[in-house]
Amino acid sequence: MIPVLDSFRLCGRVAIVTGASSGLGVQFAQALAQAGADVVLGARREDRLTQTRTLVEAEGRRGLAVRADVTNPEDCTALASAAMSEFGRVDVLVNNAGIGTAVPALKETPDQFRSVVDLNLNASYWMAQACARVMQPGSSIINISSVLALTSMGLPQAAYTASKAGVIGLTRDLAQQWTGRKGIRVNAIAPGHFESEMSDQFDERVHAAVTARAAAGRLGEPGELNGALIFLASPASSYVTGIVLPVDGGALLT
Repeated sequence: MIPVLDSFRLCGRVAIVTGASSGLGVQFAQALAQAGADVVLGARREDRLTQTRTLVEAEGRRGLAVRADVTNPEDCTALASAAMSEFGRVDVLVNNAGIGTAVPALKETPDQFRSVVDLNLNASYWMAQACARVMQPGSSIINISSVLALTSMGLPQAAYTASKAGVIGLTRDLAQQWTGRKGIRVNAIAPGHFESEMSDQFDERVHAAVTARAAAGRLGEPGELNGALIFLASPASSYVTGIVLPVDGGALLT
């Protein structure tokens, strides 16, 4: 049996984080490096990726920045291939790239709706496919869903909510397909309302409304998702697959 603290370590492992140019993606990349992983960073904003790579390397780990538009399946394959070329393995995928919108349903255009679903849901599938083709048994895929897939916060977010609920369905199906046959665990984290680039677009009225829903009485703070992330990425969760782990300050209690 692995000593309990050692079971959370990722030394010798390689993780891919999408949406790694800002917000939660930067935090996830840094946390994975702190746990011992080398980290491959994917996003469209290449200049911002260089900054994230610097944070990874400051933790004593190797980083690789790859410009990728994960709504393009070819870019997803190229991202996984770059990880294999540089490090020879892929052990963890964090499907973090996403977009949030708040548009009333009668005003949301088809293109607006499709763009949200394409990035939040379709891209998660393309990345999971690309990584599962090269992952070895014991690997972990972590999809980032949302507490809005499980409850309503009273905001007009049909596209976002539908896409994040789709991520949960995707997580469960891939877990049942790949865990037994390929030894790849697939789980999801459902964050509540966190301070991030995505949440910055909402006004104080919205922040007050969602904060009131949380038993903790506040927004999530930077780093408070990292424990859930490292748990699901590491051998500590070797018997956990197909779950959705809310990290929401108690929003689901109300």
